[in-house]
Amino acid sequence: MFTILKSVRQYKWASIATPLLKVLEVIMEVLIPYYMADLIDYGIDKGNMDYVVKIGILLICFTVLSLTFGIGGSVTSAIASTGFAKNLRKDMYYNVQKFSFSNIDKFSSSSIVTRLTTDVTNIQNAYQMCLVVAVRSPIMFTVSIVAAFRINSRLAWIYVGCVPILLITMLLILKFVHPIFQRVFQTYDKLNNVVQENVRGIRVVKSFVREDYEINKFKNISQQIFKDFAIAETRMAIVMPVMLFCSYACIILISWFGSRLILASGNNPANGFTTGQLMSFITYATQILISLMMLSMIFVMVTLSRASVERCEEILKEESDITTPENPVTEVKNGDITFKDVNFSYKKGSDNYCLKNINLNIQSGETIGIIGGTGSSKSSLIQLISRLYDVSTGSVFVGDVDVRKYDLDVLRNAVAVVLQKNVLFSGTIKENLRWGNENATDEEIRHVCQLAQAEEFIEQFPDKYDTYIEQGGSNVSGGQKQRLCIARALLKKPKVLILDDSTSAVDTKTDALIRKAFLTEIPDTTKIIIAQRISSVQDADRIIVMENGCIDAFGTHDELVKKNKIYQEIYTSQTKGGSK
Repeated sequence: MFTILKSVRQYKWASIATPLLKVLEVIMEVLIPYYMADLIDYGIDKGNMDYVVKIGILLICFTVLSLTFGIGGSVTSAIASTGFAKNLRKDMYYNVQKFSFSNIDKFSSSSIVTRLTTDVTNIQNAYQMCLVVAVRSPIMFTVSIVAAFRINSRLAWIYVGCVPILLITMLLILKFVHPIFQRVFQTYDKLNNVVQENVRGIRVVKSFVREDYEINKFKNISQQIFKDFAIAETRMAIVMPVMLFCSYACIILISWFGSRLILASGNNPANGFTTGQLMSFITYATQILISLMMLSMIFVMVTLSRASVERCEEILKEESDITTPENPVTEVKNGDITFKDVNFSYKKGSDNYCLKNINLNIQSGETIGIIGGTGSSKSSLIQLISRLYDVSTGSVFVGDVDVRKYDLDVLRNAVAVVLQKNVLFSGTIKENLRWGNENATDEEIRHVCQLAQAEEFIEQFPDKYDTYIEQGGSNVSGGQKQRLCIARALLKKPKVLILDDSTSAVDTKTDALIRKAFLTEIPDTTKIIIAQRISSVQDADRIIVMENGCIDAFGTHDELVKKNKIYQEIYTSQTKGGSK
């Protein structure tokens, strides 16, 4: 709880002002029935109009003040709760941006979305109710009971008698309902995941006519949420009947015993109990009833939000396992790359390595090809260079410096990676390309698009470089998306350029033109090309052949054709149709 409360920050003044204003509002509301008793007993019953006018004006003042304090408290509570939610969402989002790939792997994207939206909204609502109701209702309850004791202590004990019943009921419900809400929000994560997958892959769904399957999957998860919420709400519904029973029982008992006291005292204030005091007691009973109703509402909201608080705190407390060290190296001198006795597993502490005994020496400016079967850990290898993951054992060096000693921003700006899953963001082509260099000129943008063989299709768009790209690049082809991503990486002017199967969707002619442009335009940049096609890597200075997380061979195309069985099989199947 204290972790998320740090997000209140500049809205502390509103968070403090709200309960103060609500306390003043309650005081005004409690004073009204107190003086109403005097108005009835000493003014109306005795026919003293001067006293009626005097107390009437005082009651009007109390009412106006109560209204003023109530409106002020509502305004400040709205500012405090919405501001708190804004800061909380911002803090969570900023912390997610610091996550390493392994941190992101821990939380699914759908879970992060749920926490940033549904969970924060639950916390916002609970926070607002805590500022208003959690302050107002207990004070109203307490002050009303105190005022009742001042009027008649014997009757006031009737109020106190219902408190243990309500308290025990609420504690029992909290014990049995909270686990259900925890389960509900985990199911929400699954629901969001289904929606995201369906929307992202809608073309595949329609191509395979799987709409009914997706609908049933969504329906089953929705039904599970319905069942859990129904159980939780059913159990929580017990609060209201118990509360109403206690409140109305209080009113009946007060009316019964109070009327007997009035008859016994002859309705004389000097003898003990009057009609005015009974009216005040009934008014206090109503105020206590309302305060209990509000407390039950906040009890429901706090129970619901408790699971949300825990989920948001998990995001805020999660620390990236890849950080910039103290006194980091702030310059990457060249594109030399060295792997020394590297083993790597995605799961910390596991000996089941997906990369084993990797030793490599790559010179700055070299073009290196990487080829191998699916699951041979080609992508895992290159992700260690830009420190998207850290090695389990061993070391990776870039520019003769261990990557763990670099400032992260410096390293990642020097190592441009075009990942296997190409991602474009909603915005113009220019805006997408300037992810590589936000200060890039139009001429620089045009130049890298020429290198990536993207200018030709860009010029065919009506708006050219100002063409709007839909979310995920859905309005451009796979090959166009790949070329735009390559151009974006080139704008970084990196020391190392890594293409992770990033030309798979372009034809062989375009692929060859891209590689030729690299050779002539960025000769000093180390280029690593992961590919499935031999033609994409055969002109490389050297080629790495991967097999089961190990380097099976490392040499030129001619050397590998003569000596390496895996490379020979790939080459033969692709150039001679598999015949020998």
